[in-house]
Amino acid sequence: MRTLDFSPLYRSVVGFDRLAGLLETAAADAATGYPPYNIERTGENAYRIEIAVAGFRADELAIEVKENLLTVQGRKAANEEPRSFLHRGLAERDFERRFQLADYVVVSEAALADGLLSISLRRELPEALKPRQIQITTGASGANLIEGEQAA
Repeated sequence: MRTLDFSPLYRSVVGFDRLAGLLETAAADAATGYPPYNIERTGENAYRIEIAVAGFRADELAIEVKENLLTVQGRKAANEEPRSFLHRGLAERDFERRFQLADYVVVSEAALADGLLSISLRRELPEALKPRQIQITTGASGANLIEGEQAA
């Protein structure tokens, strides 16, 4: 496994530490492929992240959004009874998966069904940033009217 040292980058990018942090997070997430996930676009401003969390219960999962960073954590509860496996193919290890969200993207809901954690996201642009139509008026049409009557 290769690790990259981004400390020289931090020294040379004053004011761009968020960008350097994104690079470091991307490199760390690429190193581990567990758990697998899908990102799906479900509408013009709607998305869904599906994470395969087989073996985890809802109370063992945590979802947190902080400063455009969605963090999903899975912490397996300790099993009291010892188990003897002939083959162990299901990973039951703890995980933490991070997703960088774009501006104005909010988490609308999360659901756990059939071993898949589905997180619905929605982009909500503020009214000031939404495109709007501006009516165009001409000065000639209003100049010919006197008290609501058209000139002949």
